[in-house]
Amino acid sequence: RVLVASVAVLICFLMLASRLVYLQIYRHTDLDEQAEANRTAIVPIVPNRGLITDRNGIVLATNYSAYTLEITPSRLIRPLEQTIEELSQIVDIQPRDRRRFKKLLEESKSFESLPVRTRLTDEEVARFAAQRFRFPGVDIKARLFRNYPWGELASHVIGYIGRINQSEKERIDEGEDSANYRGTEYIGKLGVEQSYEAQLHGTTGVEQMETSAGGRAVRRLASNPATPGNTVVMSIDIKLQKLIEDLYGDRRGAMVALDPKTGEVLAFVSKPTFDPNLFV
Repeated sequence: RVLVASVAVLICFLMLASRLVYLQIYRHTDLDEQAEANRTAIVPIVPNRGLITDRNGIVLATNYSAYTLEITPSRLIRPLEQTIEELSQIVDIQPRDRRRFKKLLEESKSFESLPVRTRLTDEEVARFAAQRFRFPGVDIKARLFRNYPWGELASHVIGYIGRINQSEKERIDEGEDSANYRGTEYIGKLGVEQSYEAQLHGTTGVEQMETSAGGRAVRRLASNPATPGNTVVMSIDIKLQKLIEDLYGDRRGAMVALDPKTGEVLAFVSKPTFDPNLFV
């Protein structure tokens, strides 16, 4: 019986040793890569969108900074729904804000900061700041939003940006530039904003974060800053554009004014028009 027991124990140790050799030698490279992937995470840094100006340098499309209320799910100490419900007692959070947040949450990772309310007023910022200690994982951040200072003027040629829809997302994922749109929520929908999307978007940066076993961000390992988009200078003369649109009044129609020597478009009028700020 002692001999049989000794043989059984020896066989068990031989199996353990062979398994150890298999994992440490034959599968070392594969398992090392998996462990490194579990330890680190890549977080995108969205670039600032480039400006659009007329031929004289007058800005037609720019960005402005506004406060957003953002949640990092992996840093929460209470359930997400409970946190949002308590936040809604301090800051006005509409049902559409909740729907947008849930959609972003499905498309993002738990250690990424996601906006639950955008464009907070100074009063809302102050109210949350006074209660900040109650909400670990919730922060006030400044984000850039698109703005068209001339409103309806030349809106057909300037265009506008809007949230990326499903068909656009599929097209981006199938293209060669999909990595550059990680974290990007808006894209050019019309006019110059759409035609010169590649130039205006810029290059997305990345942060390499070390994460714990629970998915919490521990520290930043490396960072590559984003490159802002280029400024697009149009041949349009916005003052001439305004003069012609004022002459049109409430009449419907379209007109293109060209420089006969160079072929440059000096004015591009289409009536009726629209305010692109409503689409942002």
